[in-house]
Amino acid sequence: MSAAALCAPSVLTPDGFQKDGCVVVEGGRIVAVTSASDCPPDAARRELAGTLVPGFIDLQVNGGGGILFNDQPTVDGVAAIARAHRRFGTTGLLVTLISDDLEIVARAIAAVDDAVEQAVPGVLGIHIEGPFLSPVKKGIHDASKFRTLDPAAIALLSSLRRGRTLVTLAPERAPPGAVRALTTTGVVVAAGHTEASYEDVQASIAEGLSGFTHLFNAMTQLGSRAPGAVGAALDSVSSWCGIIVDGHHVHPAALRVALAAKGADRLALVTDAMPTVGSAHKEFWLGGQRIVAEEGRCAAPDGTLAGSDLDMAQAVRNAERLLGVDLATAVRMASGVPASAMGMADQRGSIEPGLRADLVLLDASGQVLETWIDGESDRAAAKPLS
Repeated sequence: MSAAALCAPSVLTPDGFQKDGCVVVEGGRIVAVTSASDCPPDAARRELAGTLVPGFIDLQVNGGGGILFNDQPTVDGVAAIARAHRRFGTTGLLVTLISDDLEIVARAIAAVDDAVEQAVPGVLGIHIEGPFLSPVKKGIHDASKFRTLDPAAIALLSSLRRGRTLVTLAPERAPPGAVRALTTTGVVVAAGHTEASYEDVQASIAEGLSGFTHLFNAMTQLGSRAPGAVGAALDSVSSWCGIIVDGHHVHPAALRVALAAKGADRLALVTDAMPTVGSAHKEFWLGGQRIVAEEGRCAAPDGTLAGSDLDMAQAVRNAERLLGVDLATAVRMASGVPASAMGMADQRGSIEPGLRADLVLLDASGQVLETWIDGESDRAAAKPLS
């Protein structure tokens, strides 16, 4: 297989933007990053108009393209969701299951396992968000599905054979040793939808909990004498936090406080996307409730937020505007940080030799022009909805 050389006016590398850069790709991987003038003469050269950045990695995708994963826990459902988000620069995602019966959890795990085995583009694993959550902080989740994290459930959550598994749970509802039992099998555990105290979270961090799902939302807040889950997240030097930068879930000032406390290298942009992303239809049903997306906000009739209508390219643009970070930092929050959180930084999340050739071409306004997954282009994915 011959090498391909992608030459762009600007390429984001770990050292910052390189002007007139050239990314050489062979066998699905990046083999060199050089200046355009040093492009290998035997490579198939292609001139790009735009900025080349690492592909975005989304750790929380409930749906897309009109499909909710809970309703279609199949390989076809997974593939359709990944395809919908690729249009917006997401070249890798964890398809996310909202609290459901364990039978549905098992079907979802099997579907993702098969999707990874079949090399469905963009599918990196599964995020199981519940049903081991706090009824007090249930959000849009169906509390009737909640249950105890027992040994049988731990075995199920640890059963994915291919790809990565992220589990969101409420630390105060996890029996002693349960988080450790999950993390020792390679599962990444995050706190979310939780009424946990600062001390509860600290105990779980000691067992291996390493992340926080949609920081600030559906968790105990920071108080002067009760730091809560938010305080534990901001205080932890080793943990990462997912944040939804859509202008609806969290006030921009709170996001900037998190940025100051954690640093950009510990904040991962997530979408918490629902079926409306990548679809012309802006309503769907969830747990018997009609959810409507209006002006980027998904909500139930009572006003409860129900995920988001956010795509990752918009999240990057929002991070620049609302957090005051530059494009390079916003992109790293959408690529390198989530890759590191899931233990994949040696495979993807950056433009450097040896890594997967997962790339996104952006125009001057931050819109996606083209994507590559394992070096394979899909210009059609970036086309507007019909």
